[in-house]
Amino acid sequence: MDKAVYPKKDFYNIDDLLAIMKILRSKNGCPWDMEQDHHSIRKDVLEEAYEVAEAIDSENPDLLKEELGDLLLQVVFHAELETEKNVFDFDAVCDGICKKLIYRHPHVFGNIHVENSADVLKNWDSLKSRSKGEETAGQRLESVPKLLPALMRGEKVSKRAVNAGLKGATVENAVDNLKKAAEQLEISVKSEKNVEIEENLGKLLFAGCNLSSLLKKDSEECLTTAINRFIMQFKALEEKAGAKGLTLDQIPEEEVLRLFNGS
Repeated sequence: MDKAVYPKKDFYNIDDLLAIMKILRSKNGCPWDMEQDHHSIRKDVLEEAYEVAEAIDSENPDLLKEELGDLLLQVVFHAELETEKNVFDFDAVCDGICKKLIYRHPHVFGNIHVENSADVLKNWDSLKSRSKGEETAGQRLESVPKLLPALMRGEKVSKRAVNAGLKGATVENAVDNLKKAAEQLEISVKSEKNVEIEENLGKLLFAGCNLSSLLKKDSEECLTTAINRFIMQFKALEEKAGAKGLTLDQIPEEEVLRLFNGS
């Protein structure tokens, strides 16, 4: 098989990326790349997006630049798959997002006046619903992507329900619902009824999402912080046990309970 050739340059741009992607998918390209389709690389988009988020949290610009490139590659890859089928190409993707940005920013490109960011978001949501043909609040809730992490999806559903005019959506009521969900879960655990346990555990988690939304807190970030704290406390407990010549299963129960209580 003939080897593909691409000129060496000091600086490459998007045109080079598109050209390289075509070569990788060509008969002289990479066997792995040639075998892929939308479904086989579907998870890669999610993984790369999370790696971008992690790079942002690290506040490392070099890492962020690298991870943004990996994410961009996924966009180019999927666009190339459709280009090969003569459905759409990368330029069409760019055209679509440019038109969307102009349409959803009438306060910048049109004659709509806004006072603040809250007005911007309100207009954005209204225009988004209109462009997607969503006529009811229920349709807006259904349109929240089902593949989002469940906490994030729960928050978005809760927020859209509140924005639709749902009455009684207060922090106080959300806290009460959280307590009631915990009580119902405790009862179902004691009864050892698996279906009820799953149902009430779900209610408890969703009640937490509702509360996060009303408090304007990111439940994913809150849970991540709690998980990281648990790991640190677990490691400290493990080190303490090791210093005493104990294994984890020999640690006094009261110390283990303090770990799970977050104290």
